[in-house]
Amino acid sequence: MGDQVGQAVEGTLYYIPYPEFERIRALKMAREQRAAIFADMCRLNALYMIARAGSGHIGSSFSSLDIMSWLLLEEMQKDDIFFSSKGHDAPGYYSALIGMGRLEFDLIHKLRKIDGLPGHPDIGTPGIVTNTGSLGMGISKAKGMVFANRLAKRSGCIFVMTGDGELQEGQFWESLVSAVNYGLHEITAIIDHNKLQSDTFVKNVSDLGDLEAKLRAFGWRVERCDGNDIGAFATTLALLKDETRPKIIIADTIKGKGVSFMEHTSLDSDVAMYRFHSGAPDASSYRLAAQEIIERLQQHMSAAGAAALGFETIEREATAPPPTTAQRLIPAYTRALLEQAEKHPNLVALDADLILDTGLIPFRERFPERFFECGIAEQDMVSTAGGMALKGLLPVVHSFACFLSTRPNEQIYNNATERTKIIYVGSLAGVVPGGPGHSHQAVRDISALAAMPGMTLVEPSCEAEVGPLLDWCINEAPGNCYIRLVSLPWEIPYELPRGYRPKYGQGMTIVEGADIAIITYGPVMLSAAVKAADIFAKEKGLSVRVINLPWLNIVDSGWLKTAIGSCRHLLCLDNHYVIGGQGAELSRTMAQWDSRRAQVHHLGLEDIPPSGTNQEVLSRIRLDTSAIVEALGKALKQ
Repeated sequence: MGDQVGQAVEGTLYYIPYPEFERIRALKMAREQRAAIFADMCRLNALYMIARAGSGHIGSSFSSLDIMSWLLLEEMQKDDIFFSSKGHDAPGYYSALIGMGRLEFDLIHKLRKIDGLPGHPDIGTPGIVTNTGSLGMGISKAKGMVFANRLAKRSGCIFVMTGDGELQEGQFWESLVSAVNYGLHEITAIIDHNKLQSDTFVKNVSDLGDLEAKLRAFGWRVERCDGNDIGAFATTLALLKDETRPKIIIADTIKGKGVSFMEHTSLDSDVAMYRFHSGAPDASSYRLAAQEIIERLQQHMSAAGAAALGFETIEREATAPPPTTAQRLIPAYTRALLEQAEKHPNLVALDADLILDTGLIPFRERFPERFFECGIAEQDMVSTAGGMALKGLLPVVHSFACFLSTRPNEQIYNNATERTKIIYVGSLAGVVPGGPGHSHQAVRDISALAAMPGMTLVEPSCEAEVGPLLDWCINEAPGNCYIRLVSLPWEIPYELPRGYRPKYGQGMTIVEGADIAIITYGPVMLSAAVKAADIFAKEKGLSVRVINLPWLNIVDSGWLKTAIGSCRHLLCLDNHYVIGGQGAELSRTMAQWDSRRAQVHHLGLEDIPPSGTNQEVLSRIRLDTSAIVEALGKALKQ
């Protein structure tokens, strides 16, 4: 065990080793006092995990840790279950499970690493009982668990935590009614009411109003307390012990609780962006935060008459910033959207609580009356856009691709049947970034949207292709469009010709070759394909043609014949599941030809992608450069 910490040193990361958690759990002290110490120990370790991983959610983890610590340490019995529907508080929950000895301690070093702890909860992790990350499902899952328990004659309470931003999802409210009808008293829902969602205060987006009255109107027993006051929370739970109805505790908390400068308690002021919602703290912020938590912990230990805590340290690994030459598609999209908005007074932008990630802050500043923040309510947002389109506006709708393509899928179809025009823009598309895990990896959006009548799906491969594709979608496309955007800065080994203009259903050759062709799209796969072509040519002496086809569900059959030319094999490379990806459309088109000009091979996802670093994930799912080289070799052998 390391020494006691005096002054935290910048560049050094601090964590509390497992024996110290065992010592705290065994100490004779007031239960609330022990839980408060345990919660702060978990805060320090969660901070360590996020800093080491380079990403994660501090604010949400810290606001909920007092609640989770009391439940795990003092409240839950053997057959009870706890899970969080929020997902963003995963680092906090992992640190608590580790502190309880329910997860291997070494996993503290493996947040968002392959074979470690995924960015959002997954049942492959011990102690995790349901997958979360896509919001609104928690109480529904809890209901299912109670029904199963009752059928099996099992006892046990279900504690499920939700976020307050999550209450914007319609499923939350749908789930309340039947729980009362069935008398599901086993459920205690806890709302981590920290007042902030991803971008701003909840009240600025969809004010919850008299939340207690609304919840009581559904028939639930409702209590309210300070969720960061462990004694108050414990007392509230005790009040509910014999309640025969399902129960909800509105736990008023502070996002970032436990580190003064990470806390947001000035609720009368507007917040453009809460700094510590996601991402790792910089070195200076980490040092100050760690110092504050460590000092408070040692004060608590002294007050309890216990020996000071010991800590372990490692040096923080330097993270190289993306190269200055890396392509950044989101800023390119921002510029292109502003240009189109200047030309089209009827163009409006809608967002689902992701204004930073979708690049809409400049649009909101330039056209405030034409920007609409819809919150964490994708179905509502898409139908709102449908109403706008019916009245002559041109809505451009934004969210992460994983949510935009699927959660409001029926609403998108309804809009399509009205034959109006709407542009859907899904960022964070594809399998990377790999850290957040499968709930945020958009690898089924093409299949979810490709069959929508009159809808064209496109994905730009570089900054230079963003503007022309958006221009085509707005000014030439006869119907709805979906623009798929990779959010990561990505270094590319190719460039498009000056003056490039997209042609409907047609792509362009990036690398010339005569033996085998690769057709793909987007910066991640196209870059890997170009590198693989170069390696394959050097190793095998065979040339590989690499073709960029930005159209994901449309292909010009005549162009495709010419593009493949005399190549004997075609490898369809998808940053998506093989089923329903671009390759499926290419195969369908070629199946209509009188004679097959090339043998078709597919490379894409076959199973649920893991969480990990970008290169770890691409390697594991066999979509990195070496896997493409291997696939080319196998294709030729066939």
